[in-house]
Amino acid sequence: MSKRDYYEVLGVAKNASEAELKKAYRRLAMKHHPDRNPDSKDAEANFKEAKEAYEVLNDPQKRAAYDQFGHAGVDRTMGGGGGAGQGNFSDIFGDIFGDIFGGAGGAGAQGSRAYRGADLRYNMTLSLEDAVAGTTAKIRVPTMVKCGTCEGTGAKKGTSPVKCSTCEGHGQVRMQQGFFSVQQTCPTCHGSGQEIKDPCKACHGQGRIQEQKTLSVKIPPGVDNGDRIRLGGEGEAGEHGGPAGDLYVQISVKKHAIFERQDNNLYCEMPVDFVTAALGGELEVPTLSGRVNLKIPAGSQSGKSFRLKGKGVKSVRGGNVGDLMCSIAVEVPVNLNGEQKDLLQQFGDSLKGNGKHSPISKSWVDGVKKFFDEMKF
Repeated sequence: MSKRDYYEVLGVAKNASEAELKKAYRRLAMKHHPDRNPDSKDAEANFKEAKEAYEVLNDPQKRAAYDQFGHAGVDRTMGGGGGAGQGNFSDIFGDIFGDIFGGAGGAGAQGSRAYRGADLRYNMTLSLEDAVAGTTAKIRVPTMVKCGTCEGTGAKKGTSPVKCSTCEGHGQVRMQQGFFSVQQTCPTCHGSGQEIKDPCKACHGQGRIQEQKTLSVKIPPGVDNGDRIRLGGEGEAGEHGGPAGDLYVQISVKKHAIFERQDNNLYCEMPVDFVTAALGGELEVPTLSGRVNLKIPAGSQSGKSFRLKGKGVKSVRGGNVGDLMCSIAVEVPVNLNGEQKDLLQQFGDSLKGNGKHSPISKSWVDGVKKFFDEMKF
C-alpha cells in the first residue's frame, strides 16, 4: 500500500515553517496518542504516520530529499538504522511536548538510555581553484569525545552506575491528570535511568570530555557555495555510550579576481584596446587549466561574448563540463599627448559623414530622429 504525502498527513502547505510543522504534529499527536486511545488500532497507525511525516519534514536534509524524490528519497536516510515511524511512542511524545511539560523523552522500561551525540558544523572557505579541482584539507574541530578514563560511563574507574531510585531505572516518571497521562524526565537521573554515586574525576560524571581533534577532509572536485560534506560519526560523542553525531563541513568559495562562477559555467571580462577591437587581433586568455589564445574579429564591440567550450567546471553532482564565457570591454585611450590627440582628431574627421563605419551609432541616431519627427508637441 502506497504512503500518503507527508504534507497531506500533517495538513500543512509545502512551504510550511518549522513552527507550523510542530504545531500541526502536536495537534495530531494529542488526538491519536495511544495513551488516549488504548483500544484503537487506527489511532496507533495514525500516530505512527504523523510521527513519520514530522521526523522527515522537520529535518532540513531529509525534507530536501523528500521534496525532490518523494518517499524514495528518504527511505534509506532515516536515522538509527530503521525506517521512520519506528521507536517508542514515549520518545517522540516527550520530544515534541517536552517544552510544555518539562520532559524530553526517557529511558523507558529498558533501563539506561543512550543518547546520540550532537551534530557539528564547520565552515570551510576555499579558493575557486581548489573548489573546482578538489583538494584535501586539515581542520581542527573542538568537540566532546568519550572519556577514556571511565570509557564513557561517567563512573569512577572500578565502579559502575546504579539503577535510579526515583524512577526505578525507567528514566521517566508518569503523572496522571484526569484522562491525560503525562510523562516527564526523571529529575534525579535526567532520563538516563541510572545514578552515579562515585563520579569519574576526569569528566566529573559526564562520560565525555572536550578536546580538539584534527581531521583530514577530502573535498571532491566541483563543489560550490552552500554545498555540505558529511563526515559520519565525527560529531560530538553520545551520552551514556550512545553513538556520535555527524560533522557537516559547509563550503564557501572566495570571490575570484578574474572569474565568476554560475552553475557549471565561468565568466570573465577582458579589456581590449581600441586598435585591437577595430582591426582585430589575438588575446591570451587565462583559464583554470592553462592559457588559451583567442582571436578577436575586426570591428568587435564592447560586450561581445566568446564561448570557450569545456573550460568551465564539472559539477560535483556530475554532468558535462561547463564553458568559459569571455566578454570584451573596449578600453578608450586616456592621457593622450598632443600628437596623439591630433592623429585621433584626423582619424575622427575622416569618418564623418560615412555611416558605414559606425552602423550602431547611425541606427541609433536615425531612431532618435524618427522619434522626434513623430512626436506631437
